[in-house]
Amino acid sequence: MVWRRAIAGLWTITVAVLLVGCSSDVSAPTGAAAADLHASWVRDHYQKAAHRVPMRDGVALYTQVYLPRDQAEPLPILLVRTPYSIGSYGDGEFPRQLGPSPELDRSGYIFVFQDVRGKFESEGEFEVMRRLRQTPDGVDESTDTFDTIDWLLANVVNHNGRVGQWGISYPGWQTVMGMIEPHPALGASSPQASPADMFIGDDWHHNGAFRLMYAFSWLAGNARRRDQPGRVDSERFDYGTPWGYEFFLELGTLARIDERFFHGEVPAWNEFMTHGTYDDYWQSQDVVRQLGPVAHPVLSVAGWFDAEDFYGPMAIYADLEGESPTNQSTLVVGPWRHGGWRSMDGDSLGCIDFGSDTSHHFQRQVQLPFFERHLKDRGDWQAPEAVMFETGRNAWRTFNEWPPSDAVTRNLYLHPGGKLAFVPPAASSESPGAGFDAYTSDPARPVPFSAEIRTTQGHLWMIEDQRFAATRPDVLVYQTEPLEQDLTIAGPITARLFVSTSGTDSDFIVKLIDVFPGDAANGPAAEACGVPLAGFQMLVAGEVLRAKFRDSWSDPRALRPGEVTAMSIDLRDRFHTFLAGHRIMVQIQSSWFPVIDRNPQRFLDIYTAEPADFVPATQKLFRAPASATHLELRVLGPGSSPPATSGVSNS
Repeated sequence: MVWRRAIAGLWTITVAVLLVGCSSDVSAPTGAAAADLHASWVRDHYQKAAHRVPMRDGVALYTQVYLPRDQAEPLPILLVRTPYSIGSYGDGEFPRQLGPSPELDRSGYIFVFQDVRGKFESEGEFEVMRRLRQTPDGVDESTDTFDTIDWLLANVVNHNGRVGQWGISYPGWQTVMGMIEPHPALGASSPQASPADMFIGDDWHHNGAFRLMYAFSWLAGNARRRDQPGRVDSERFDYGTPWGYEFFLELGTLARIDERFFHGEVPAWNEFMTHGTYDDYWQSQDVVRQLGPVAHPVLSVAGWFDAEDFYGPMAIYADLEGESPTNQSTLVVGPWRHGGWRSMDGDSLGCIDFGSDTSHHFQRQVQLPFFERHLKDRGDWQAPEAVMFETGRNAWRTFNEWPPSDAVTRNLYLHPGGKLAFVPPAASSESPGAGFDAYTSDPARPVPFSAEIRTTQGHLWMIEDQRFAATRPDVLVYQTEPLEQDLTIAGPITARLFVSTSGTDSDFIVKLIDVFPGDAANGPAAEACGVPLAGFQMLVAGEVLRAKFRDSWSDPRALRPGEVTAMSIDLRDRFHTFLAGHRIMVQIQSSWFPVIDRNPQRFLDIYTAEPADFVPATQKLFRAPASATHLELRVLGPGSSPPATSGVSNS
């Protein structure tokens, strides 16, 4: 959600700009040259006007309107509302790009940008993830969107009466809020990487576990009190060290943060610290609970490697399918980091190549036709249900439903000796009294989330080589034999764990990994990042569960020391092919620091924990037949049938 390049005027455009009718011109400029050319084109072809748009309670929101200079016909309005500054505040300042892609700029729209209530040049008070109004005469982001559209229709000249809205991350959430009791003129919405539930799956928490590094960084830079509107928001936080792991470990406990750094100037932080369970504070922010039926077309966008807001787009899409089955909605998921379809070519991420400019494909073949069809009645866009990029095989595919109904559930079991197979363990495979693997989880030495030295989590760790973690004694590692044929997973992944602990609470992190063969050749991305792909352990999916929430997000329960306990972890959806010769690996650990705050491994309110509360714990992971830890995968195609031989002997 902190992805600031998603807003007007602050990003660096890396896509190639191809003029209308010149898509086959191999000499067309690319990269920075294309961005400069397009920025010049925008200044030549658009004119800007700034307004202070009144809301129903009298608060004025700063709004910029960009009109084509030579407008030959009425055009639709395309709106983005953001807390990250719309920039270009000076009279002669222009964004380098107006729409979500250069193609929309050149097609011709009336582009509108707005600082949301309480941010930058807009009046009012900013509230992080402002809840829906509690009274009929109240205000919220939904009413602000409605009032803005109403004002635009009455005050902007030569529009065609239709409005579209879009946004990435927090602006994506603003887009969803605009879909609640929408203005009648709203003809199309594209929420992209929008959060949905901040306790279960997005931004601040994942499955009840607090996302320390991200929440601290975002709130420090975006949620401080302000005295008055202005063009400068909070300054970047100075960590005093290049290593976030060291910074947060030295900090000790969450209870010290406000006193040491925020001093009451970040109200949302203290709110978070007093709402440690899934209570009304969090439930009332869940947009899926509030959305209801949506009549106008929706284009939902997500990235397979989005560390912040992958849960949100999938949950919003699923809700639309259930609440609005006749809605012309489309789900697009590509091989992108948070907002990467807007800021990168999409041909690679980290050390992994994807074989084509996937962002360009989305922008030109999906996003542009979607808005053209629903806001201008142009083109032959027929909404597919799902447009999904298959990682591993590196190909776009369309589906008439997601997840695909012909995907077959197969269980991938843990076996002795660090083996992994699609056959369950047998009792004879274990020595008497065994049937488990154990490790010690020590909060004083948590497992790092990345091998990089950085103060903020960044984006590449969701596809990073996991060999740095595989060598630690507090990370259990299991892998299959080399696959004899390609195996494609499509849909949700669920880890079914059987565990015990010497403590009364613990975190459990499960990572699904694609292990490249020893003879894997480096592609351009691997050459650029300097990491050999031979033996590369590519993170495909990973999630955490705070064990006290295993049965209820609202009613946490302590673990009984030494008692075998079943719990499930939703690793979310994936569409990935493990190629023949590759191995499937699973890593399991109890810390992922400092992306996830440390669990004291005692059942208590972690937000008020003292240093003495943090104690080591012995974790046991069971694999006996009656308590066989495994992953449930949805397998598509030839690999959906069990192999004749598994490579694991149970005799």
